[in-house]
Amino acid sequence: MTNPPPPGNWSDPTWSAQPSSPAPDPTVVAGQPVPAQPGPVDPYAPDPYAAAPYAPDPYAPVDPYAGAKQPATQPMPGYAPPGYPPQYPGYGYPQPPKTNGLAIAAFVLALIGFTSCITAPIGAILGHVAQKQIRLSGEGGAGMAKAAIIVGWILTGFLVLVIAIYAAAIIYAIVTSDNSSSSY
Repeated sequence: MTNPPPPGNWSDPTWSAQPSSPAPDPTVVAGQPVPAQPGPVDPYAPDPYAAAPYAPDPYAPVDPYAGAKQPATQPMPGYAPPGYPPQYPGYGYPQPPKTNGLAIAAFVLALIGFTSCITAPIGAILGHVAQKQIRLSGEGGAGMAKAAIIVGWILTGFLVLVIAIYAAAIIYAIVTSDNSSSSY
């Protein structure tokens, strides 16, 4: 069964049995003939995919001021020439400063003062000395030194309070003792 022709002057290209244009040639692409299959490869021909022998490295860092004109003035004597600051060794963030050994010792002695109150004042005094060393040398450990001072003096205060209570108890016991019962 065949469909009737469309009404009016509109022509449907799928309706007619005749093609409107000839079939495209499969050997021609975009108006250019398709190249033939490649022949044997010359083993001595240069590699077309190899990088140029003196091509710059595309991943190398680029100086943004490479084409800039240098200033006419010379750096003042005693000052470093302009340029980039020195790089840190290694990658990432710079290494933290070395921790002061006296701050570590002061912190340990102050913490040992919880069990034996005798080392607490030593830890507090060493904490003060460590703070002065840290200010002069720029080493790390200021927080440990401050913690040793705080813990050491608090425990020293408790030690003094306990000694005062024992002394008061001894004095009270001596004063309230009955000396009349001792007759030799």
